[in-house]
Amino acid sequence: MTQTPELDRFIDVPGNPAPKGAEIIWFEGGGNRRLRACAAPALSASSPRGTVIVCPGRTEFIEKYFEVGRELQQMGFAVLILDWPGQGLSDRLLPDGRKGHIDRFETFMTALASGLETLDERLPRPYVSLAHSMGGAIALAAIAQGFVKVEAAAFCAPMWGLKSKFFGMRYLVWAMRVTGRSGDYAIQPGPPERFETNIVTHDKRRWEIQRALTDAHPTLELGPVTWGWLDASLNILETFTKPKALARVNIPVFVASASEEKLVDNASHAAIAARLKDCEHITVEGAMHEILMETDDRRAEFWAGFQRLLKRANI
Repeated sequence: MTQTPELDRFIDVPGNPAPKGAEIIWFEGGGNRRLRACAAPALSASSPRGTVIVCPGRTEFIEKYFEVGRELQQMGFAVLILDWPGQGLSDRLLPDGRKGHIDRFETFMTALASGLETLDERLPRPYVSLAHSMGGAIALAAIAQGFVKVEAAAFCAPMWGLKSKFFGMRYLVWAMRVTGRSGDYAIQPGPPERFETNIVTHDKRRWEIQRALTDAHPTLELGPVTWGWLDASLNILETFTKPKALARVNIPVFVASASEEKLVDNASHAAIAARLKDCEHITVEGAMHEILMETDDRRAEFWAGFQRLLKRANI
């Protein structure tokens, strides 16, 4: 990625101010990739409550989580938000940067560990992970496999299982990989999404902020997944089913599922939550997949559970 002045500025649209004191940090995330992070200090520099590490979902980027970052600052936390490899303004993995691709989930997990190591001295402890969708698979695997250490973890509609139609494609995914087609689209791009047909939120204002951000900087946008992404995702999800895979996850955990979920498998939330040592699992009624981008009342249910998590963790 060629450095340009605009890469050192956040993408600014009306109604979406950055968290106070937030700045862009560039770091090396493995494979010679330059990755972008947002670091925002706690509002009280003398008595920070800790750091919340925000792990976005697929297609998402730093600026989409500015509102979440501001709310976390109000709770007393410093905030770290990442652009994953292949997303946001971090380096993309394929010449066609629109393709939603990853080679393996360890690439994401290494990026997370590298970001925390790079910013270690400026991020107050304790650490709390807050992960959405694909970020939930990354965070759970990173915690379970010892890539990162946090004191509590919250998961918003985590991608711990995909809808059954994807699991039925296992052989096809394998065939595409061995024939060198991992970088091809698994789903062809369609027409631009409209609010009336979206399957992630009921909140038009928050939906429009994301559209405004990608309109302001089209490089932020990400298209459908590749066969390589599907292969990597199925591989990481299979690790969660192994008997001792979650044995190291001995911290307090909070999981929120969306009752109107259309993208991830809610049954996987219940199954994994039941195997965790200290986990509260709720379903937010009437919410679509992006609970943190939902209407205020549905978001409030998530934040109430997050506060209960902090209490259980003595944070």
